[in-house]
Amino acid sequence: MDFKRYSKGIVNLEVKVLYPEKFINLLWRNGILAKNIQKLDISTITIEVELKNYNEVLDLAKKSKARIKVIGRKGIAFTLLRMKKKSTLIVGSVLFLAILYYLSTYIWSIQVDTSRYVSPYEIRQQLGRLGIKPGVKKSLVDFRQLEKKLEDGNGEIMWVRARIEGSTLKVKIEEKINPPEIVKQANENDVVAKMDGEVVRVYTTSGTAAVNQRDLVKKGQVLIKGVQGKEGAEYKVEAAGKVFANTFYEKITELQISGNVEEQTGNKQEAVYLEIFGKKIYIKKPTKEFANYDKIENKGKIFNKIVYYEKSVKPIADTKENIINNATNKLYDAIMKDIDKQGKFVKKMVNTEDIGEGKVRLKVAVVIEQNIAIKP
Repeated sequence: MDFKRYSKGIVNLEVKVLYPEKFINLLWRNGILAKNIQKLDISTITIEVELKNYNEVLDLAKKSKARIKVIGRKGIAFTLLRMKKKSTLIVGSVLFLAILYYLSTYIWSIQVDTSRYVSPYEIRQQLGRLGIKPGVKKSLVDFRQLEKKLEDGNGEIMWVRARIEGSTLKVKIEEKINPPEIVKQANENDVVAKMDGEVVRVYTTSGTAAVNQRDLVKKGQVLIKGVQGKEGAEYKVEAAGKVFANTFYEKITELQISGNVEEQTGNKQEAVYLEIFGKKIYIKKPTKEFANYDKIENKGKIFNKIVYYEKSVKPIADTKENIINNATNKLYDAIMKDIDKQGKFVKKMVNTEDIGEGKVRLKVAVVIEQNIAIKP
């Protein structure tokens, strides 16, 4: 141990030597001052020497065949040594606190609290488009601007409160509650809408039109009133006519466009059993087990059957465009099957939304022009 750079400090030593007095004289002859000399037994003494002379004492002890043991130390030198040993711990603690403080200046999670109609996922998507996501620096978030942009970007939001608690951005949404639309009660002589739509043309053969072109109408709303004549001289008639409107049909599905998908292999196994007093008595059991399967149970009056359809997990090989196009065609065909043949196709609208984990939500809407006028 090198003590040369320390000028102060006292070391208490235990010395075992055959002739202690000769060893003390040797120290004094070499200019080493030994203090507080105490004799423990015939060959053992304790002495105090200055820290700067410690190495010289060791050299003299070797020459005298003495054994030296440090039994105490005091002074600023040893305080510095203890601090040096703890310096790594101190530096590590300071570094940890610095990193913790640095990380606390970022947003690491987002909590969205909504009521009924606006979904948290929708708000998270809106925040993402505004550049607000886990990992963004707190100082870059202007809360007043953020609240205003959320309100302006979603017509169903009445007000927004965005605040940071710790490293979490908490967004509370209060939704608008629109008053219910009051639809005039129809009389038996009126013609009403059989479904929602946007009015395109109105033809009346009897009665008075209650709607105009481009009006948005609700199911049950009066389209043609069963009255005629001037105001003050009106009389009841049996309303008749046609009201053509653009009507909307929509179907939604979720698609797996990447990753793995489960498919039936075509292999199946059947089990047939009787159930008596809650116990199953199998007449036929599957000959082999499938690791992954769909299970369909059919209960009959006497015999019950369980069919196991084997499934396998395969990576999706088709492209995203082909998957979406094929699904769009299927949804479109399913919509058109339910539409009156007298309806006129106007347009088809397709919208996709990424919902994560390799999935998208596909929405297909079809606009059909048709007569929506019926008697109540």
